[in-house]
Parts: sequence; C-alpha cells; structure tokens
Amino acid sequence: MKIDVVTLFPGMVTPVIQESMLKRAQENGLVMIRVHHLRDYTWDKHRVADDSPYGGGAGMVLKPEPIFAAIDAIQAEGDELRILLASPQGRVFDHRWAEELSRERRRLVLLCGHYEGIDERVKIGLPVEEFSIGDYILTGGELAALVVLDSVVRLVPGVLGDPDSAREESFSEDLLEYPHYTRPAVFRGMTVPEVLLSGNHAQIARWRRQQSLWLTLKRRPDLLAKAVRLKRITEEDKKLLEEVK
Repeated sequence: MKIDVVTLFPGMVTPVIQESMLKRAQENGLVMIRVHHLRDYTWDKHRVADDSPYGGGAGMVLKPEPIFAAIDAIQAEGDELRILLASPQGRVFDHRWAEELSRERRRLVLLCGHYEGIDERVKIGLPVEEFSIGDYILTGGELAALVVLDSVVRLVPGVLGDPDSAREESFSEDLLEYPHYTRPAVFRGMTVPEVLLSGNHAQIARWRRQQSLWLTLKRRPDLLAKAVRLKRITEEDKKLLEEVK
C-alpha cells in the first residue's frame, strides 16, 4: 500500500510515522508512506503557499497552485490515486471506512488543510473525498490525517503480528471491546476475574463476549442498537445481556 501526506507542516507528521507500528509496517515493506511539503511545490522565492481570502475576513487560505502541483507530481509516477481531504464538512470517518481503505488498491493521498482552509477550487478541480474525525475544530488537517493513517495501516494484512488483534478490537463488530488484565493477579487489592485464570477457553470467550455487550449497552447504546439492526446480535448474545443485567 502506498500513502502520501501533503502538508504545509511536515514536522507534525514525519516523527509519528517513524515510530511504533507505522515504522514497522514500512520497514517490513507492507506500506510506503511519503510526506510532501507544500512549499516544495511553489515557484516564488518566498515559497508562499497561502494567501488572504478574497472578500476579506480573518486568517489565511491555502493556495490552489501548490496543491495541484503536488498531486500532479504524485500522479506522474503512474499510480491511480484516491484523494482524501480532512474537512469539517466531510463524512465522519469510522472503522468501516478504515477497513475499506485498508483494502484499497489505489494510492491514498491525504491532503491536510490549515489556517482557514483551502481554496475551494481544489475541491472542484480534484476528485477529493472529504472526511471528518469529529465535530470540533483543529488547527490543521495533520492530526486528522494521522488518525486515518494509523487506523488504516494497522488493518493492512501482516502489519499486526496477531491477525486476531484487529478483529477483536472495539468497533470491529459495532461493539466496545471487553476489559483486559495482565500480571500481577492482585494489585492494590484489585483482583483479576477468576474466569480469566481458569484456563477454560470456552468460559473465557463467553465472559469476554458478555462484557463487550454490557459495556456497549452502558456506554454506547447507539452502537448496540446498530448491531441489533444489522443482525450482528444473536439470541445467545441477548441471553448474555439478560444475565449480566
């Protein structure tokens, strides 16, 4: 998988992709991630990539020329592109979308807006898909792009050591994940549930499913309602919920 991040502030992105899972994914040849500095695609001596908005108003707007030039340069390498733009006007990014993108054969390009946003002609002239990570304002699109990058790359086959890790996590079935424990068995008077120490894998799986259902009911009933609507909740699941209630 190839992913490009186009940004005015590469220093906000580069250190993150050089750590942890993202670093290993690149070292193992599973993902290629490149960060493009918008100022590298300007032509004036001051490398200006932003300007004041027509019509007046506060803040600055990213100019269209460097963005188009960056996309042209990436496209010139011969790959078909899928371009995503971080925007409060976009579709809310979720786990299902991350799963879809992890199977994407096209080259992903993450465009990061900044300041007051980008020139509207970028949205008109390029086949961008706008995405949002929530109803709040960030200084720029870099953090949103990293959220997408991290959530997508970890779902690429082979990136996580245990393939079951991604399948068992929160949101993979529209349910929150069950609680986790590790050594020691007793810490400051708090004990690990006995079932997890029993070695009975069937009972452990049952307990985990029950906890997942119960946590989702308590904290995200909207997710549980969605799982019911999509018929991801079985009759056994309903019995588990009744027990814990």
